[in-house]
Amino acid sequence: MPTKLRTVLFTDLAGYTDAVARADRSELRSLIQEHEDFTYALLSKHDGVPIKNLGDSYMCLFDSATNALRAGIEACATGLRNGQFGIRAGCATGDVEEIEKDAFGDAVNMAARIIGKAPSGELWFSESTRLCCNLSEVAWEGVGQFSLKGFPGEQQVYRALHDQQCFLPDPVKKAVRSGKLCLIREGGHIPTLPPDPTILMLGFQPGSQALRDTLAAMPVLDPGKFWLSGFKLAPLDRFEWLQTGRGLVIGSPEALEATLERTRHELTAAAGTHTIIFDASEAADMELVMAGLALPAVPMANVVNGYSYDLLADGRWVNRSANPVLRVDVSVNGVQITAKRAGVKLDGRVLSVSEPTALENGAELLTPSGVINFHALPATIYAGLLVAPSALRMPVMPGQPTELGREPNHPGLALPDRKGQDNVRWCSGNRAETARTGGFTLDRALAGRRQTSVETDGQGVVRVNSLHDRCATWLLRENGTLHRVESSSQALAGELIVTGTSVVQLRAPTG
Repeated sequence: MPTKLRTVLFTDLAGYTDAVARADRSELRSLIQEHEDFTYALLSKHDGVPIKNLGDSYMCLFDSATNALRAGIEACATGLRNGQFGIRAGCATGDVEEIEKDAFGDAVNMAARIIGKAPSGELWFSESTRLCCNLSEVAWEGVGQFSLKGFPGEQQVYRALHDQQCFLPDPVKKAVRSGKLCLIREGGHIPTLPPDPTILMLGFQPGSQALRDTLAAMPVLDPGKFWLSGFKLAPLDRFEWLQTGRGLVIGSPEALEATLERTRHELTAAAGTHTIIFDASEAADMELVMAGLALPAVPMANVVNGYSYDLLADGRWVNRSANPVLRVDVSVNGVQITAKRAGVKLDGRVLSVSEPTALENGAELLTPSGVINFHALPATIYAGLLVAPSALRMPVMPGQPTELGREPNHPGLALPDRKGQDNVRWCSGNRAETARTGGFTLDRALAGRRQTSVETDGQGVVRVNSLHDRCATWLLRENGTLHRVESSSQALAGELIVTGTSVVQLRAPTG
């Protein structure tokens, strides 16, 4: 018989060896017959041909790679005896020689090697099968590269999924573990964002206007932080999404929801604590919103005589940038702002580039990232606050304390921990020299790893609690006074938490 292009499907009945060890001859004959009836019916449905039967496994040939995958998917989804026996499958495509009711060739050998890697209930397949099948008819994803006996180098292997399967990629699973997975559903609002969030977008059609609009409304994030859920995706849609550096989570909506819930419960059981995934549907009593830069007064403890911060176009404040929008400078003479790009306005007046201008209480700056308001705080530990609420938000759930700090416990909002000392002007003397050589930064000196916590009682009462013995936490009250949180203080929506160089706004949840 001439060599023909075929797709080889191996199936294997998981648990068969244990069943044989416990079964009498009648039970064994019944199991073998059930397996045969199941396999032949499946092959007839998908135009496959059985070639070899080893009792617990079958080798089958298909003219169509797509049909082979669909048959394997159905086998894995169904199993035998209502799932009592799982089925694993392996698939490869290539030239096959059929000789005396047997089949030979690299595709046969590769399919056999691949099924040896596949767990029960899963269908794994080769790159050759991926290239030959209709990818719009199958839900699939990569599982990695494997060394397969008899084949040089490493071979890329894929997994085909049925509608009850979903496997979370490691970055998404890690985001669940750290409480930084944020779900955004089509038609819903953008939910509150934890620091360094991982975004999982649910229910969006690839390439749709709704998806484009939602992406445009998101803050600037690493593309690798965005994941789109989907099931059977057209190759072009998949390519256009992935080429931006974003990721895919493959699974039906029902399977994805079940997997997220199961992962939550597994992590909760392992950690003995609560794992939260931020969803637009979750009801928070309060939001913590990263809202700007706090400017400590100088001179500071005979260490810091002055300092500066640079504003980036995306609204972040950094110690020093080669291309800032503007620079704020704090000295014993007050607070000055210097535009580093054309178009920055102060109280409606366009600022000249590189010309320092003093900031007065109530001043309003218009920058590419939005409006920044300056609140002067004379005769306090702070020279003032530059306030501009950002898209970085954290919900405060009833009865669940939410921490603030450089390394807060979960759930928590991480405060900036800017590295480097280029922005600091030092006082003279040994104390300043010791601080400089010891790696002193304003962020690390003025805010602890666990600085403060915020909690609500579900009845509208909000409390801010100090967690650090030395680093102070302050509340800027609605009347403009700065109040130190000694142990615990009641707070209101709209008030500002000030700690270290960070300003965090207490705000009622946005819908």
